[in-house]
Amino acid sequence: MNENTIPKLEQDDHVDLASIRRAGLEERLRKLHGEKDAAALLRSMIKEEFPGKIAAVCSFGAESAVLLSLIAEVSKEIPIIFLETGKHFRETLEYRDHLASHLGLTNVRSVKPSTAEIIDDDPEGKLWRINADYCCHIRKVVPLERSIDPFDAWITGRKRFQSKSRGQLQSIELVGKHIKINPLANWDTVQLKEYFIARNLPRHPLTLKNYFSIGCAPCTKPVEVGGEQRSGRWADSGKTECGIHRAT
Repeated sequence: MNENTIPKLEQDDHVDLASIRRAGLEERLRKLHGEKDAAALLRSMIKEEFPGKIAAVCSFGAESAVLLSLIAEVSKEIPIIFLETGKHFRETLEYRDHLASHLGLTNVRSVKPSTAEIIDDDPEGKLWRINADYCCHIRKVVPLERSIDPFDAWITGRKRFQSKSRGQLQSIELVGKHIKINPLANWDTVQLKEYFIARNLPRHPLTLKNYFSIGCAPCTKPVEVGGEQRSGRWADSGKTECGIHRAT
């Protein structure tokens, strides 16, 4: 076939080749790695598929030690992004430092929101009371988008059992221009507990007070008996997610 017989796209034929390639990549990754256990999946993603182009995003919350321990067994140098919203519990900040030291992680990055944006939109620090979604947007979503932009893939600690909205979570998914890796997607509370014990991992101190999902202090309460794990987050509203897993 010569160049004169190759069909040409008309001006109105908009083909997003990058999106097509990413969709093909997601399919390939699922076929090759979708059934692997958490440790094997992380090794494949960090060492084979995305060397130097993958980061983990971690809240240093109630179960974060499990994910970080698994990651540390593969690489202690991988970027670990912590969204320092300015609203965290003191215990979370102390736990971040202790856990990073315990696991030997050398590249924990505490990412803060734009000072100018906070001054403009939340000068008194009370935006969470009147517009929690926008508070999350400027303190978490925007900083996350900025921090993961250089990477092709990122790792999360989300699990299906945590809430109804996460019930169909896949271990590998394409969101926007990034591949998201959820190595603990099908883990349950028993597996997590056993891993904590087997590795002698330090616990977040607030878990002793029934905080089983830990975010910013103003918007996090202890979980009531029988409640979903994340039911203490934004407990007095219909809000269930901060937005970082919808926007990127």
